[in-house]
Amino acid sequence: MELVRRLLRRMTPVSDWALWLLPRGLKAFVLAVVTAYLVAIGGAAPFTTFRQHDLVLFGVLVTCTAVAVELSRRAKERSGWDKDVQGVWEFPIVILLPPLFALIAPISRLALTQWRVSRPPLHRRVFSLSSIGLSYGAASLAFHGGSRVLTGMNGISYELVWTLLVTLSAVLQAVVNKAIIFTAIKGSDPTAQIRPRVLGREPLYNDSAEMCISVLLTYAVSGNLFLAPAALPVVTLLQRSLRHAQLLTDSRADSKTGLLNAATWERESAAEVTRAVRTTSPLAVALLDIDRFKVINDTYGHLVGDQVLKEIARTLSGMLREYDLAGRFGGEEFSLLLPQTRAVDAFRIAERVRANIAGLSIIAPGATGGERVHVTVSIGVAALDSGSVRKLAELMAAADAALYRAKAGGRDQVQMISTTRGLSAISGPEPGSAARGASGDSQQAPSAFRRVQNS
Repeated sequence: MELVRRLLRRMTPVSDWALWLLPRGLKAFVLAVVTAYLVAIGGAAPFTTFRQHDLVLFGVLVTCTAVAVELSRRAKERSGWDKDVQGVWEFPIVILLPPLFALIAPISRLALTQWRVSRPPLHRRVFSLSSIGLSYGAASLAFHGGSRVLTGMNGISYELVWTLLVTLSAVLQAVVNKAIIFTAIKGSDPTAQIRPRVLGREPLYNDSAEMCISVLLTYAVSGNLFLAPAALPVVTLLQRSLRHAQLLTDSRADSKTGLLNAATWERESAAEVTRAVRTTSPLAVALLDIDRFKVINDTYGHLVGDQVLKEIARTLSGMLREYDLAGRFGGEEFSLLLPQTRAVDAFRIAERVRANIAGLSIIAPGATGGERVHVTVSIGVAALDSGSVRKLAELMAAADAALYRAKAGGRDQVQMISTTRGLSAISGPEPGSAARGASGDSQQAPSAFRRVQNS
């Protein structure tokens, strides 16, 4: 009884669950997915016959899953989207056992992960469990429904059709799970880029490798269930290769903002500038500096300062094109490289970025419910137009000079230098007017420039 009382004291009151802090639409979606999962389990249970062979097979595969989690336990889950391959042990359950087993298969794995690996908010773990369980249930129903065509087949035709059914079920499982998960990601962060996480080279390769091992393991276990432990070294090696790929990705990114770190940005930008000079293509560089960032840190604290950095990084990621390069250049300084961008277009892009950041709603916690932190940036732009021969260092120096002029000119503005046309431009909010949001300047024309002059 004493243990029960201790557990009850540690439990967070229902009213304090992080789930209730989610946006209304996302909260409804999460609750709907969890409810659908519970209903699916309740609906499948009455139609399930528990046979000894099924229970033994389920136990062997669940045990292999637990061993695999323990073997990779030191590799902590990252925040956000994290990839593992422990599902290869659960996929044979989807194909070889009744749908109820498929629905409950991920429960023990995710419970063990929550206990032994990392402890994100419980609603996230339960939502992931529900998403995986529903995708397993859909794949199980698809396979068992399609397996009727196997009746009367034998030999090569049976093996071919069986393999196709298993493969299609694996594809269906992946599609359903990703659709649910990425819908939630978009609901929490509309600027999140889903396509690179689904159709990127590494994600496609990893998903294909996991799918192939799942199909092979299912075939092996269908003949001899005790072959499952023999696949442990192979699956562990695949998991390590995924971690290696994640480490390579992390080494390119700034840990606080998720943008490219300074070294990676400079290396990739230098290659882009060389390519632009060789092909006589337009290109632009922009340096962005947060105005009075030290005052923000001193007034509201460094946690709010970190939130400002993250919100600006999210704004940049949401506004720029896939082939643009955005990096964190210094403490409160960001760098942008805009390939295939003429001077006037680079100026417009920078002005939209400035206006969107000025319109950010960042709330600093306080006793009266919080205070809005007004954040502005100054941006210096340097353009490399067709026919110019320049190096990245020269473009950076020109952009830095333009940024210095923007700071000296009153901040919250864009200054531009074109390296070939001698064009200088400045833009920012009109004197005495409020900062404009994205909706107010998304179609700005050159007439929005406050001053344009030859220098």
